[in-house]
Amino acid sequence: MLPNFRRSDADTLKSQPTASAADTSSASPAFQPRPFLSVPRATAESPKSVSVIGADLTITGNLICKGEVQVDGIVEGDIQGSHVVVGEEATVTGSISGEEVIVRGHVIGSVRGKRVMLQTTSQVEGDIYHQSLSIEQGAMFEGKSRRTKDDPRTVVTKSEPIGFVVPPRLPDLPN
Repeated sequence: MLPNFRRSDADTLKSQPTASAADTSSASPAFQPRPFLSVPRATAESPKSVSVIGADLTITGNLICKGEVQVDGIVEGDIQGSHVVVGEEATVTGSISGEEVIVRGHVIGSVRGKRVMLQTTSQVEGDIYHQSLSIEQGAMFEGKSRRTKDDPRTVVTKSEPIGFVVPPRLPDLPN
């Protein structure tokens, strides 16, 4: 919550200049208010901002981010970004794909990244496709680890289903 910077009526009356003080002061007021909700935007010179999924937020659906995304809440869907960080209290049910993936929370699904790091508090239930993998002591990992020379974000393996196959219908048997 933003603090309230408004002056009370008593402060306003005290700070009003007298006629002699107004003659000696400059043309600009002493207090320059900041434009409402002015936030510096990311430019070409400044680094890209981090997209944050807060701890009190639940998202159902896929996330695609061109920059860094920090997940502290619950995501039920796939996440794709250049750098993905799953916070300690976060839960992701779906696949994660990124250049660099850091997991501190709970992931149920596959993780694909050039560099994947499972930190002490992480719990991963799914396969990991990577070029570089680090697992800290205390991390929980249940699944397969597959190292690839190609970009693991684009490689399709035989063990992953590509689509749903409908089984053929059996003919009706006579009674």
